[in-house]
Amino acid sequence: MPRPVFSLEHFRHRLAHNEALPQMVVLGVLCGLVCGLVLGLFRLLLEYPLSQLLPGGDNDNFEGLSPWLHFFLPVLGSLLLIAILSRVTPLNRKVGVAHLLERMAYHQSKLPLTNALIQFFAATAALLFGHSVGKEGPAIHLGAACGSQLGQRLNLPNNTLRILAGCGTAAGIAAMFNTPLAGVIFAMEVVLLEYSVIGFMPVIVSAATGALVVQLMFGRELVLTVPAMHIESLHEIPYIVFLGVMIGLLAVVFISLMRATAKWADHSVLSYRSKLMLAGLATGCCAVFYPQVMGIGYDTVGAVLDGQLGIQLLIGILISKCLLTPVVLALGVPAGLIGPAIFIGAIGGGLLGILGAQAVDLNVAHSGFYALLGMASMMGAVTNAPMAALVATLELTGNPNIIFPAMISIVISNLIARYVFNLPSVFITSMRLQGLDYHYNPLNQILNRAAVRSLMLTDYVKSAPLISAQGASNALSNNPSWILLEDADKFTLLSPGDLHHQVRTAESADQDIDMLTIPGLRLDTARIDSRSTLQQALDCMKEQQVEALCITNIRGQVIGLLTREQIEDFYRKN
Repeated sequence: MPRPVFSLEHFRHRLAHNEALPQMVVLGVLCGLVCGLVLGLFRLLLEYPLSQLLPGGDNDNFEGLSPWLHFFLPVLGSLLLIAILSRVTPLNRKVGVAHLLERMAYHQSKLPLTNALIQFFAATAALLFGHSVGKEGPAIHLGAACGSQLGQRLNLPNNTLRILAGCGTAAGIAAMFNTPLAGVIFAMEVVLLEYSVIGFMPVIVSAATGALVVQLMFGRELVLTVPAMHIESLHEIPYIVFLGVMIGLLAVVFISLMRATAKWADHSVLSYRSKLMLAGLATGCCAVFYPQVMGIGYDTVGAVLDGQLGIQLLIGILISKCLLTPVVLALGVPAGLIGPAIFIGAIGGGLLGILGAQAVDLNVAHSGFYALLGMASMMGAVTNAPMAALVATLELTGNPNIIFPAMISIVISNLIARYVFNLPSVFITSMRLQGLDYHYNPLNQILNRAAVRSLMLTDYVKSAPLISAQGASNALSNNPSWILLEDADKFTLLSPGDLHHQVRTAESADQDIDMLTIPGLRLDTARIDSRSTLQQALDCMKEQQVEALCITNIRGQVIGLLTREQIEDFYRKN
């Protein structure tokens, strides 16, 4: 009986192939819907309480609070974080983009639900109480976890989970910032590390769906409202290059300070509770003098873009934020760093814009324009995602005049951080501190795109090792690819040609043939789950020192065979 095309089992089988684009697009839409709802709830839990409690109904207006609250709110936030994190194991405390990349690289993109729940509540607590962190890291983790959990709950092949995590990443960014295109570019540039049609299409529809869901909930308002600004003269290009250099140096300070603090924290005798309390005290002390460092701070970024802040205040905020944020993140506050990077870049760029305008007697661009360049350059240098930084700035501000000069400053800042100082992105830095890495390997990428079901052989014959010549002749009548021998729960493959030779030379039809001892090509096997990727299959062969695998379903039954030769032929053709 033919398999119905609408069955979930058929859907899983199609997803095992690397060209299952229609199925992946359907999953992209589902992932975007789930991510939109989860991130919409996350935004609601952040924005509604702050809009009710902070002065003026502004959910960024921590500056309007009294000085004693500036100090005590982060401390109370740390106490709440301790209460949340003390209930889970150290493994479940791993959250954020670095955790996502670790699961992508070492765990077939299987993100645990427990870590995602901890990320949800811990990040909410940190942001509500004014810690100097951002919400985009939690958004990326939550989005990727939604995609991964969707695939895991449906028992989809592991090659699908990787793309679903990318879909969730894009949808998370799109849902949090109304920047669907930036979400797509970030997912491809940082998480998936490749640009392919099979990856692009579902990621695009997931980002668009996630953004649509949140726009229906919160409207289409831009995160930052920026007046139309543009470069006044090409004579400003050298100064834009200089801005790229200075922002690149800021990124170096940010990453280096975070790395140094993380190393110190790992080797110190302080418990995670003490580290979180230290983070709360540090934030409270800075906030007494510069309350602008509290929370996400987009109200301060907007003031910088409008040119409302003076030089002395900008310098104080810049130093405080640039020193505080990497420290509190390294001490374990479970939230994001892209928002703070945008904040620091805006402050640094705005400050350079004011100083540059005072130094020359020329008509130059508004200082807010240089703040835009600083935002893009700092985000690009810290995350090593220049294209995502450019698109994010464009979508956040709706200002197309930023594109040409931002290209220059982003490239320069990335060159300073990555090649002059040889610093990877802050996410890779965090992973390396844990003894891990995340890199692009073309062969691994090819083998991870398909599951073992896409290549498995099903035209085999299963048999006991001892068989009569007549039984062997019957087994060979359908021209099987292999004879699968089962002996004491151990499976061995025998070449049909060698068995055929034994049948022809048998003295009678009743003569017994021991297929484990006759001359012939035999392959020892190991077992692997049908959801595994071809990369997992190759790793299993190396680990078990076998040349073939028996593919099993979720009930442990053998449903197909796979040989090393098939895998090698697959990557030669791709």
